[in-house]
Amino acid sequence: MRTIRSIVAGLIAGLASVSSAADELRPRSVLVIDQSDVRGPFYYEIFSEFRSTVNANFGSHVTIYAESLDLSRFTGPVYEENLRHYLGSKYRDKPIGVIVAIGTASLEFVLHWRTTWPGIPVVFAMVDEPTVTRLNLPGDVTGSITRLRLADMMTAARAVVPDLKGIAFVGDPWEKQTVYRQWKEEILIAAAGMDIVDLTGLTMRELRQRVASLPDHTAILYTSIFSDGEGTFFTPANALTLVAETADRPIVVSAETFLGRGGIGGFVMTPSTIGGLAAQLAMRILHGEDPASIPIAAGEVVRPIFDWRQMQRWGVDASMLPPGSEIRFREPSVWTQYRWQIVAIAVVLLLQTALIAGLFYERRRRYNAEVETRQRMSELAHMNRRATAGEMSASIAHELNQPLGAILSNTETAELMLNSPSPDLDEIKEILADIRRDDQRASEVIRRLRSLLKRSAFEAKNIDLNETAREVFDFISAQATARNVTLNAVLASRELPVSGDPIQLQQVILNLIVNSMDAMVDVPNGQRSITGRTARLDDGSAEISISDSGPGIPSDRLGKVFEPFFTTKDHGMGVGLSIARTIVEAHGGRIWAENEAGGGAVFRLSLPLAVAQ
Repeated sequence: MRTIRSIVAGLIAGLASVSSAADELRPRSVLVIDQSDVRGPFYYEIFSEFRSTVNANFGSHVTIYAESLDLSRFTGPVYEENLRHYLGSKYRDKPIGVIVAIGTASLEFVLHWRTTWPGIPVVFAMVDEPTVTRLNLPGDVTGSITRLRLADMMTAARAVVPDLKGIAFVGDPWEKQTVYRQWKEEILIAAAGMDIVDLTGLTMRELRQRVASLPDHTAILYTSIFSDGEGTFFTPANALTLVAETADRPIVVSAETFLGRGGIGGFVMTPSTIGGLAAQLAMRILHGEDPASIPIAAGEVVRPIFDWRQMQRWGVDASMLPPGSEIRFREPSVWTQYRWQIVAIAVVLLLQTALIAGLFYERRRRYNAEVETRQRMSELAHMNRRATAGEMSASIAHELNQPLGAILSNTETAELMLNSPSPDLDEIKEILADIRRDDQRASEVIRRLRSLLKRSAFEAKNIDLNETAREVFDFISAQATARNVTLNAVLASRELPVSGDPIQLQQVILNLIVNSMDAMVDVPNGQRSITGRTARLDDGSAEISISDSGPGIPSDRLGKVFEPFFTTKDHGMGVGLSIARTIVEAHGGRIWAENEAGGGAVFRLSLPLAVAQ
C-alpha cells in the first residue's frame, strides 16, 4: 500500500509542477483514475458515459486521460514500482485541469498526497457517505455520493424470497473488496435474525458446488469476484454467470451490468449515471466554476431494477418488488409489441367493415331498385300488350269468327241429318271431327290472347326460342292477313335453348312484327312481306331477326328508334321499341336495328344460350 501511495505521490508531484507552470486558465484536460479495470463492463460503461457527456456538452475539445489502478487484481512491490515509473514519466509534461477519482480507493490515494498537488481540483464518484465524512475533504474536492447500503439489498432479497430466512454472501474476501468492504460491518444490523452463509473467498469450483445446495428460503447476495485464489481471474460479470449456472436460489446483485448474467436484480448502481454525473461536475470546473461552491450531494445512481426472466424463473410477483422498481427484459405482450400495427389493422378492419356494410346497403338498394324497375317494366309491358291486343281486336275477332261460324254451320247440318229417317253416321262423325278441330282452333286463339294479356312478374325459365317465335307468328298471322302482309318464318333446325320469360320475349317479337307492319302502310299490296329468322351464332348466343320490305329507317334516326317516346307514327306512343330493348337487356342480351342493302329494315336481337351460361 505504501508503494502504491508513493507511485501516486510521484504522479501527483509531476502534475503539480505542470500545474504551477500553466496559465491562469485551467487546462482543458481531465485525468480519470479508477480503482479497478476500465476494460471491465462496469467501469468501461462509467468511462464511456463520462467521455460521451464531455464530448457532447463541452464547447470545445477536451483531452481525456484514463488510468486504471486495477487494485482488485494487481499488487506487489514489482508491480507498484513499475507503475510508479510508468505514470511518472507518462504525465510529466501533460497539463491537467481536473482529476476525477472513481471509487473510494482512488479518492484515498489522491487525497493522501494533496500536500504535493496543490491547485488541481478533484472530482470523485462512487464513494459512500461514511467515507466522505471520515476523509474530511478539502474545499477544492467535490463529487457525488453513492448510497449503496446492505439494508437496501436485504429489502430486495425479502422481495424475491418472501419467507426469507437466510443470506449467502458470494464474492472476494471482504478485505480485498474495494466497493462492498463496508457491508461486513453492516451485516449485524441489516441482516439481523438471518442465517448467514459466508461463501466469500472460495475457489470457483467449490463455490459452484456450494450454491447448488443452499437451504430453502435463502437468497444469494453477490458482490464481485475478480480472482478465485487459484490463479484464475475473472471479470465480476463473467464470474456471476458461472455462479448462476449452478445456483439453486435467486441471486441479488448491486450492479446494473450484472443484470442479464444470472442476477435477479436489486438496488443496483447504474454506471452510466455515475459517469454522467462525474462528467457534469468536471465540466463545471473546467468552465471556471470554483469547486468549493459545488456542494457534495448524493447522486441518484442506485435504483431498484430487476430481470423479468429471472423473476419468472423463481416465481417472483412484480407486486412484491420495492416501490418504483424497474423491470427489464420483460417479454412484451402482443399489444405492447405491436400496438400501432394492431391499431392500424383495427382501423383498416373497421373501414373495411363500414365499406362492406355500405356496399351491402347499396346492393340492397340496387336490388330493390331493380325489383321495382322490373315491376314497372312488367306493368308498362303489360299495358303495351293490352294496347297491342286492342289494335288487333278486329283481326282476333275475325280469327275467332271463322271457327265459331264453322262450328255453327256443322252443328246445323248435323241436326238436319239426324232428323232424317236414315242418317249417315259416318258423315256425322266427320262433322263432329270438324267441330272438334274448329273448337280447338278457337281455344288456341283465346289461349294466345290470354297469354299475351297475362299480368305476371318476371319469371325466367329455360325455353326454346324457336317455339316462342313460332307461337308469335301464328298469333299475328290473322292480323297480317288482314293487312295484306306476307309472314315468313325461317326457324333454325336445332333447338335454341335460352333462359327467360316467354311472355316478355313473345312481346318483343310481337312489337317488332307490328312495328314492321306499321312501317309498310304505304307499300303497295302484294309487296308487303316480313321474314322472321332464328339462328345459333358462333359466340354461344341465339339470334332472332325481323326484316321487312318497307322503306327502311332514315339514317339520322337509326340510333334513336329505341329511345323512349321516339316514334315516326302519327298514332304511336314511342314506347314499344323502348320496352323491347329493356326486356332484352334484362335477359342479358342486346337489340339493334339496321337497314338492309336491298331495302327495308331489319331488327336483330341476341340472347345467350342456356347451355353457354
